[in-house]
Amino acid sequence: MSLHLERADFAIIADWIKPGSSVLDLGCGDGTLMAYLQKQKQTRGYGIEIDDDDITASIKNGINVIHMDLNEGLSEFDEDSFDYVILSLTLQAMQSPELLLKEMMRVGTEGIVTFPNFGNWKSRLQLALGGRMPVTRSLPNTWYNTPNIHLCTIKDFEDLCESLGFRIIEQRAVDHVHKSARGLKLFPNLLGQIALYRFKRA
Repeated sequence: MSLHLERADFAIIADWIKPGSSVLDLGCGDGTLMAYLQKQKQTRGYGIEIDDDDITASIKNGINVIHMDLNEGLSEFDEDSFDYVILSLTLQAMQSPELLLKEMMRVGTEGIVTFPNFGNWKSRLQLALGGRMPVTRSLPNTWYNTPNIHLCTIKDFEDLCESLGFRIIEQRAVDHVHKSARGLKLFPNLLGQIALYRFKRA
């Protein structure tokens, strides 16, 4: 299975996962990432998904998937049940991102979150010069039909982690095809279109 065909950011996430770990993938989609981790890193765990078609696809990919609405929390899981809890390109669509992050750190030792960076220069330029909500490759929907209800910047997310008492272990900023470059490392909030974070309780 190749991750470079569809979601190259999965390769970054996979690099952060230790072999043999327990993983909970929130909003796992068709189970591509979990299937890769099981095969390449011998991980164990569950995916959580609400879409019926994605649940069917996850099962076909050999994933233990649970039908659950993330907006209702993770009350079915005990504290420290997993080594890693992953939330990939889903945080911005949650009703209460802060509460979900707290739940991630309650049930997991480390959290991994990726999200579209609203502080990217293209978004800033469209808003400043055009006076309209930005539409970019990483934020392709218009304001009235977008599933994203809590957009944030890299600085916003780091401020939230600090207020929640989370310690950031690793951070990456990538472009719309999930590739990194020197400029993205120097000016992540300005140039990064997708942000990836790995964090734990301080």
